[in-house]
Amino acid sequence: MTYLQLVNAVMRRLREDEVTTVNETDYSTLIGDFVNDAKRLVEDAWDWTALRNITTVTTVAGTADYSLTGYGVRSKIQYVHNDTDNSVVNLQSLQYINERNLGTDNANGTIQGYAINGVDTNGDIKIKFYQTPNAVKSIKVHGVKRPDALSADADLVTVPTSPIINWAYSYALRERGETGGESGAEQAIFAQNDLATAISLDANYHPEELIWGTI
Repeated sequence: MTYLQLVNAVMRRLREDEVTTVNETDYSTLIGDFVNDAKRLVEDAWDWTALRNITTVTTVAGTADYSLTGYGVRSKIQYVHNDTDNSVVNLQSLQYINERNLGTDNANGTIQGYAINGVDTNGDIKIKFYQTPNAVKSIKVHGVKRPDALSADADLVTVPTSPIINWAYSYALRERGETGGESGAEQAIFAQNDLATAISLDANYHPEELIWGTI
């Protein structure tokens, strides 16, 4: 669904007139804010299949740090694979990598691990490799990219939309106060149950992440 469709879905539940653009009225703009609040809550609640992504980092010989475009502070790296050498790049602490670089092990070489090394000026996280690559390599970063807030009417949501609508509706009911019907608290319970159902359905695609065991 688009941003506008989500806003109108909430407006209908509030018995308000639909709008042709999100910012058509002060109230529809407020509902748009509630939709974004609900979207963020739903996206952060689970590593949704629709948000899982593979980003390719092409290394440069002699360069250890790289920005991951679109990986803000809400995103998550699941694992990293050296596609060129067909090897796993293991997570290491930044302290470990920095200590290696202080000694005699700081020569360029084969990538053995990575660490998160802050964020860049765009708010994207930076990944640091050890050893510093000595050649061009194709590194695949498998992760979960949680997108920014919706802004344009046609912006699309890829996670389940029913929990977003229900959470936004609960926020709107709470803001109104006296509704003469369902309260915001009652709707929040329904929204939470709806979100739990959506998570359980999506989790069916990743049973290995929910089962404890040994390999």
